[in-house]
Amino acid sequence: MSLRGDGPIEELSIPSGTTVEEHDVVVDGDVLVGGQSTVELGVRGRNVAIGERVRVGDDIEAEGDCRLDTWCSVDGNVLVGEDAYLGERVTVTGRLMVSGDLDIGDDVTIEEGFEANGWIVIRNPVPTIVFYFIVLSQLLRVGETDAADELAEALADGDDVRDPLLVPRSAEISDDAWRVSTPATVGDDCRLHGNLRAASIRVGERNEVFGSLRAREDVTVGADTIIHGDVTTRGGTVTVESGARVLGDVSAGDLVVYDGAEIQGTLRARGEMKLIQETEAEEEADETEEEAEEADERDVDAEETAAEQSDELDGDEADEAADGDEGGDGERADDPESGDDATESETAAVTADAGAAVDAAESEDEF
Repeated sequence: MSLRGDGPIEELSIPSGTTVEEHDVVVDGDVLVGGQSTVELGVRGRNVAIGERVRVGDDIEAEGDCRLDTWCSVDGNVLVGEDAYLGERVTVTGRLMVSGDLDIGDDVTIEEGFEANGWIVIRNPVPTIVFYFIVLSQLLRVGETDAADELAEALADGDDVRDPLLVPRSAEISDDAWRVSTPATVGDDCRLHGNLRAASIRVGERNEVFGSLRAREDVTVGADTIIHGDVTTRGGTVTVESGARVLGDVSAGDLVVYDGAEIQGTLRARGEMKLIQETEAEEEADETEEEAEEADERDVDAEETAAEQSDELDGDEADEAADGDEGGDGERADDPESGDDATESETAAVTADAGAAVDAAESEDEF
């Protein structure tokens, strides 16, 4: 993928979970910045690839590789967890720290010096990421999707595949505004600072944007998203989904507001204005789904209870059988005692008969 000129980066794509912390853009995945862009913030991500003639206004921190194309300038330090590739005439005002190998071009300026734990090669490095994406595009063009998947997995190096931060050519990103001439997409659970300016804007769910949204075409504000500013489009449609909050004015060609959305400012629409509420059929469908889920849970609980009861019954039967055996043994053990009792009674009877005979003999003697 070429980062100079027109290329596959055709929109500003902010992945889910992106945050702006103090003066840095923090991303869990990779960061790709198109040529001739200006990024006033620092950049922190896994792999960082900066296009030609890009100016970065703060530090760059890459957990993996870092690639800076020709004529780039970084007003800060560059910290790289693995390998670094610097094209010719790159300028770094701070210090370059590389844990792996360093591939560096001609006329590179590093004002505070550099340190690399691996090999250091001074030449004009070929941006390998460009080569990889060219190969991927050719494989997809000829229909070799299996080979493209294998190459993509090899590039991922077994790590979790995460959506990258894509910044198109000639973009301007700062703490005040994010300006691009392409469409912009924001994922879910993001926290951004600055006004967002793009051809069209789609903001996902559970985001918080400290700024306004302005586009030439459609603007969509996802559910449970908070916009600390105005939402404006020149001629498109503004859609505010359920649970979203706009702490400002909304101006659009057409306006669509879902039930449960909150807009604290004024509403202006040159065309249609719609308020969409959840219908009874949708509510019934939701209730049916909930009832089905509850029935499944009850079935699972009943099965578990039946299994537990069967286990308990088996245990009780075993205990009763064991008690029966013990009872039989007890009766058999008591038999000798009963025999002893019978012997004692018989002995007592014989003794009584003998005593009576003696008494009779004594009486006869007296007479």
